[in-house]
Amino acid sequence: MTRTKFLVSLSVLLGILGFAAVPAAAHHSFAMFDHNRSVLLDGTVTKFQWTNPHVYLDVDAKDKDGVVKHYVIECMAVNMLVRAGWHAKMMKPGDKVKVLIAPLLNGQPGGLILRVTLADGRTLDAPVPAANTYKRTAAEEE
Repeated sequence: MTRTKFLVSLSVLLGILGFAAVPAAAHHSFAMFDHNRSVLLDGTVTKFQWTNPHVYLDVDAKDKDGVVKHYVIECMAVNMLVRAGWHAKMMKPGDKVKVLIAPLLNGQPGGLILRVTLADGRTLDAPVPAANTYKRTAAEEE
């Protein structure tokens, strides 16, 4: 193989790899959450999914009208949560929790986790890159 053919092949391969990385970067958007509001949920854990690429927390909580709704709450990646002091067995179905979330923009019951208060009173902040933009307190919300 000549040097020119090698360089052309290498360039094509690097181009293909670069395009393949675009979808991986795109899936980390948090555009579906309302980053100008926070909502405090007081509820019961129904599922805690310690999975990659993101951890999920399912909570049943009453809305402002007293109706129980099932919330699916997205968390950050496992490695980020571990560095913030979280672990896989910190919550289990039936646990009572308070969860501060950035709600979904579409009004559905769900959101991006900002903070959780466990049944034993421990509070853990979520390592959300834009967490410092949440200026309103949960007491001001629904």
